[in-house]
Amino acid sequence: MIQELPRIVLIRHGETAWSRDRRHTGRTDIPLTTDGEAQAASLSPRLASWSFSHIFVSPLGRARQTADLAGLGEPEITPELEEWDYGDYEGRTTASIRDDHPGWDLFGDGVPSGETIHQVATRVDRVIARVRAGAGDVACVAHAHVLRVLAVRWLGVDPVSARLLVLGPASISVLGWEREQPVIEHWNT
Repeated sequence: MIQELPRIVLIRHGETAWSRDRRHTGRTDIPLTTDGEAQAASLSPRLASWSFSHIFVSPLGRARQTADLAGLGEPEITPELEEWDYGDYEGRTTASIRDDHPGWDLFGDGVPSGETIHQVATRVDRVIARVRAGAGDVACVAHAHVLRVLAVRWLGVDPVSARLLVLGPASISVLGWEREQPVIEHWNT
């Protein structure tokens, strides 16, 4: 019998007030809005057919609440899935940052007093190694930017490529395989 290669189901948390307002929300623990709670609960029937060997969840409340409302069961708090540390840009919008730094791009320019993209990539590489060393599909409930970096690192490409992806609130994406080649099976559904 051929063993199936493990896949990762990426689940972005539901809407928060800051995500709705397009503010960079890294380590500030903002709760889900009422709409975000409804979005998270709507994930439950979409995830019901999955059987996960592990459920990895960011330690931040918005991700843990999403996992709970989605009915995922007992998650494992996984610090590597915490959102990017935006440092001095925490809580700011891209537009307000560009008032001070025209043309600023998170993935290319980074953030002062926060994490580099390579530090984020190193964290998610540890998650990928755990998944690939195990058996069974794994759910990862976390945040837009860290999940985007995880997706491109799954593919083995430079983390800056994450700028080419987008994730909506309470979206589901699947990282899998085409034979032995890591691929994105579904994105931002």
